[in-house]
Amino acid sequence: MPSQLPPEAPALVLTTLGDGSGAIAELAALIRADNPQIQVRLAGLGEDAKALTSELEAAARERPEDGVAAIVVPLLAGPHPVADRLISMAVAASGVSVTVTDSLGPHPLLAEALHIRLAEKGLAREDRMRLLNVSSPVDGIILATVGGENAVAEAQPTAVLLASRLTLPVLVASLDSAPGVAEAAERLRGIGAERIALSPCILGPEAAPELASDAAAAIGADCADVLGAHGLIAALAARAYGSILSAD
Repeated sequence: MPSQLPPEAPALVLTTLGDGSGAIAELAALIRADNPQIQVRLAGLGEDAKALTSELEAAARERPEDGVAAIVVPLLAGPHPVADRLISMAVAASGVSVTVTDSLGPHPLLAEALHIRLAEKGLAREDRMRLLNVSSPVDGIILATVGGENAVAEAQPTAVLLASRLTLPVLVASLDSAPGVAEAAERLRGIGAERIALSPCILGPEAAPELASDAAAAIGADCADVLGAHGLIAALAARAYGSILSAD
């Protein structure tokens, strides 16, 4: 990320499902604090994405007509059909020159953030290098996504990265489609993993707060917290913006 940007540089417009409050607002605040050279805007998609349309139009009014007004970064760990549709609607309705990045995963930083959330709950070793000979708190991990089968497929590289960090089997399951959490738990227990933890690969607004914890309870597993306002997620969002600038 450049340390300085001209005033006409595209705005970084963060968006996600819901109203953009809570942990997502905290995440936006982290990104602003770490990147004061960027104009950071935040818009929840709600039901009609009108808030995002308004933010794009506002960004365009402050920039030359012949330039890209905004780079939209979806605050999502993976693809989500509802969010993707709403973002497309908002961009089309605004009529603004906009670049939309991919979701934040898969990425090594995402796997690291998941590792940290598991460690915070005592479900993983905090230091994978110094403590390789120490028994793990669990025998296997279920990486839980939302967004349908496509999200499950897109999360597979993150599962591989997390498995490498933890030296444990990690399977991906969906909280809102197949393959489900119960199926993943059965597969893990079939290879001898009795102590299972569920790791929600979501930032928060993508699912009801109790969805992951209820799924974990149903299979007798412990559950890590959602990713939420994590510094590594803030870094990923800034990198997504910076990658578009560097490509131009």
